[in-house]
Amino acid sequence: MILTNLRLFLWLSFFLILPACAEEPAPALEGTVIWIYDGDTLKVEPLGTVRLIGIDVPERADSSRDRYLAEQGISAARQRKIYTAAKEFNIRQVKGKRVKLILGDPPRDRHDRLLAYVYLPDGRLLNQLLIEQGLAVVYRRFSFSMKDDFLAAEAAAARSGVGLWAGVDR
Repeated sequence: MILTNLRLFLWLSFFLILPACAEEPAPALEGTVIWIYDGDTLKVEPLGTVRLIGIDVPERADSSRDRYLAEQGISAARQRKIYTAAKEFNIRQVKGKRVKLILGDPPRDRHDRLLAYVYLPDGRLLNQLLIEQGLAVVYRRFSFSMKDDFLAAEAAAARSGVGLWAGVDR
């Protein structure tokens, strides 16, 4: 009887203590955007360099990374224009503003940049806004929590013919 009560006590204690030991989600980080490197990379003080998770923006110069967009019928010249438009969009939307970051998993890329969803002061998600404007495509190489939402936003942008998708037959 004592052994049965002890087992019951230990079993109940385990289930009561377990939730308290469970890892809580990391709190959102906050900082001020002090520099825009390009369409998908920012500098946020005091956090450092931040890569917008789940998106890819054309590079400033021709690159091997252009292949996916070229396969979609987007010319190199159009990609260079979108590079500039995406950078200017970010300058207008976030430069000098306080933003909230939700880190990805893993929280850093191979270049030691933070991988994050970046939320504007009004609550909109910068990563998704760039896709909706046709200034970015979904980064398909890795999994991330909002991939399905981003793919839907990209398909809508392509159907609407905005940004990268202007003049591209779909």
